[in-house]
Amino acid sequence: ISALNASMGSLDAEKMILYIKRGCPWCVSAEAWLNKHAVAYTPLDVLSDAAAFAEMRRLSGQTKAPVLITDNGEILADFGPEELSGFLGIPNQGKKGIS
Repeated sequence: ISALNASMGSLDAEKMILYIKRGCPWCVSAEAWLNKHAVAYTPLDVLSDAAAFAEMRRLSGQTKAPVLITDNGEILADFGPEELSGFLGIPNQGKKGIS
């Protein structure tokens, strides 16, 4: 993915990739958190796209979702939304639920 080779810049939909599995509660929560915090990303459903699944597995070393790849190639794999704030350096905006 050429976007992974890009230099660090703004959190850009062309560079940030979120590998998801439709129906996965952690994936739904991750998307909700990213949307709430206005983080642009491109979702790739690995259940309907075999190439995306293979790429997620190659990059993260696992088959669990969600997996987030930042514009500088950092990988956060098999995570809950509470981990996104620290990983992306974005302060949480709330105390309960999806922060």
